[in-house]
Amino acid sequence: MPPSGTISIGELSRRTGCNIETIRYYERIGILPLPVRRGRFRRYDSAGVRRLAFVRRARELGFPLDTVRTLLTLAEGGRYGCDLARQMAETQLADVLAKRADLDRMAAVLGDLIEACGAGDAGGCPLLEALSD
Repeated sequence: MPPSGTISIGELSRRTGCNIETIRYYERIGILPLPVRRGRFRRYDSAGVRRLAFVRRARELGFPLDTVRTLLTLAEGGRYGCDLARQMAETQLADVLAKRADLDRMAAVLGDLIEACGAGDAGGCPLLEALSD
């Protein structure tokens, strides 16, 4: 019989939307603590569910794992964490905006190449030529 109030790794996966292999990976690298075991089965409590949900949301926002690790420490730690968390979020926002600018530039180039392909110019495919250069 599993300990009261605990869930299996499959249920943890369903509740958080996190892949089972990702959960195991997070355990191996120390992002998630090793769970209680019942025989060969992992058992997770509500704190494990909250921690994994935190990690998943942080990863969805693009935070690298080292930053997630720091954010977890800050979340557990008290009143001075908010300033550092804000700085980390500002850095992440700058990275996201830079990536978006790069994607906008790529979209413009692809759009121009697609338009050139549709122009019907005799002399080869502008898209394939651009990729070959």
